[in-house]
Amino acid sequence: MAASQVIRSEWTKIRSVASTVWTLSLAVVVTVALGMLISALSRHEFGDLSRSDRATFDPTFVSFAGMTLGQLAMIVFGVLVVSNEYSTGMIRTSLAAVPRRATFLFSKIGVATALALLVGMVTSFLAFFLGQVMLGPHRTSLGEPGVLRAVFGGGLYMTLIAMFSMGVAAMLRSPMLSLGILMPFFFLISNILGNVSVTKKVGQFLPDQAGSRIMQVVPRLDDDTPYGPWGGLGIMLLWVVAALVGGYAVLRRRDA
Repeated sequence: MAASQVIRSEWTKIRSVASTVWTLSLAVVVTVALGMLISALSRHEFGDLSRSDRATFDPTFVSFAGMTLGQLAMIVFGVLVVSNEYSTGMIRTSLAAVPRRATFLFSKIGVATALALLVGMVTSFLAFFLGQVMLGPHRTSLGEPGVLRAVFGGGLYMTLIAMFSMGVAAMLRSPMLSLGILMPFFFLISNILGNVSVTKKVGQFLPDQAGSRIMQVVPRLDDDTPYGPWGGLGIMLLWVVAALVGGYAVLRRRDA
């Protein structure tokens, strides 16, 4: 089967599964709604902030407050795209139709990544613009230094989260096992390692901790992170590449 046919086939699979469509929709709604709520609360409480907190107030990053839950939906999307066929047994049929496993896997990931990138960019720009509306007089604009980079980076961050999840799902080949590892990793382990002084230097090199730097415009006080916004995104990209290579290695060596 030609690569173009495989790509069309993977697109049909993704859009015909209701769970993946609803998951992406949820990513948009949750990220934007929570970002608006936190932005509105930040506007209300701005007068109570200390002088140092006002100096480091980052209206762009505040509007991305919903990204924490939004990335949850992107993780689920990434896992479902890859592991659905394993849970239903359709993987045998797919590999029989496309025996070249690299073509099969990377066509699937390519289509899903393009969709995740579109949704991620729409989500990021919506969250920013509506969040700034909620911030009122404390808002910023795309023309300010670093803001466009942060908003564009927010879309890339969501895309890379989905891609990393696809790689992990390709390695583990089980939706329950993949989600059982990814959820605690991003929402518990990463936060603990990134906020405990003893492990902070390790935690800042985890994919979400490093990647989220791209969305920050105003640096925090006493920030000793050894990389900048693009450096952090580069670290996250290395994690994604490692996960995808691992997923391909498992698919190549193991039977369906």
